Amino acid sequence: MAETGKGVTAGKLALNVQKRLSRAQEKVLQKLGKADETRDTAFEELVSNFNKQMAEGTKLQKDLKAYLAAVKAMHDASRRLQDCLADMYEPDWFGKGEMDTLAEELIEKELDYNLEDTDTLWLDYHQNITDKSLLCMDTYLLQFPEIKARLAKRERKLVDFDSARHHFSSLQKGKKKDEAKIAKAEEDLGRAQKIFEELNVELQDELPALWDSRVGVYVGTFQSLAGQQEKFHREMSSLSQNLNDIMTKLEEQRQLKKDATAAAPKKGEGAKSEETNHSESAGSAPKSSATDSSNGELPPGFLYKVKAVHEYTSTDNDELELNIGDIVLVLAFENPDEQDDGWLLGLKESHWMQKKDISAKGVFPENFTQKV
Repeated sequence: MAETGKGVTAGKLALNVQKRLSRAQEKVLQKLGKADETRDTAFEELVSNFNKQMAEGTKLQKDLKAYLAAVKAMHDASRRLQDCLADMYEPDWFGKGEMDTLAEELIEKELDYNLEDTDTLWLDYHQNITDKSLLCMDTYLLQFPEIKARLAKRERKLVDFDSARHHFSSLQKGKKKDEAKIAKAEEDLGRAQKIFEELNVELQDELPALWDSRVGVYVGTFQSLAGQQEKFHREMSSLSQNLNDIMTKLEEQRQLKKDATAAAPKKGEGAKSEETNHSESAGSAPKSSATDSSNGELPPGFLYKVKAVHEYTSTDNDELELNIGDIVLVLAFENPDEQDDGWLLGLKESHWMQKKDISAKGVFPENFTQKV
């Protein structure tokens, strides 16, 4: 016998085509009401539950994958924030030493404890959800395609059974009875009935068990997810508290520094008064004082030097514009009450070296500079 393809003979192909035609014809007759259809309401309910269960499981699997994608996105965003913190954390800030010495030891309130361990927490969180929730759903859903295929086969075998039943009945009711054909039709009917009933019995046992199993699967999936969430957020909270402690200490130190700076102008004013009194008692003329300054002395009221670490663009004519690296001579306010919190009065060292006057002095924000 000629073959039309690997393992498929022309005879087998013709038989399959004939079966599809017979099934199609039977379905048409049933829809037209010219042939009765075997119905099993209880089994149809099982099929409805199966379809609902498969749809719910597929949606849960899809949403778990979306959740994992969101966890990964949050991990990436968290890592960028931590990298930003590490990059902007200046050498003289509280905690910088601890951050740089993580490779040697882990100590309490250490910034890199957050930077490295939060990364590990995110990776573990993602992996645990994958292993204990998503893979559970993947395994659960693997059984649905095979059962779905068997349901489709049962439907086809039911049509074959109905068709064989109708064919056998029509031969029996015919005016001219052909006993050989009737016997053959009865044999075909018995075979079709047996195949259908075997499938039907198997599925009647499996579908209710599968339907009941969904409860345990959903409980296990969400219990595992909730447990991983609780563990992750508990450990992340501890690390976040460490970071918060460092930031709190940094702010406390900044406030102490600001308070100390606010008190400094009064001392400068006192120094200026002493210098003025000394000059007057010595009978020094203003011209002589100017001459002394040209010999390398610092301007009157000088307190200390600072270096600009950020650019500052002046917004008023009494403000001093700064470029990164500028050295500024900090001067005392003539009236300490005029000094605003966080602002200093100063003169660029380069101007003083060239002009030897303080006409270009101005106020500037203290936190844009650091003491040298």
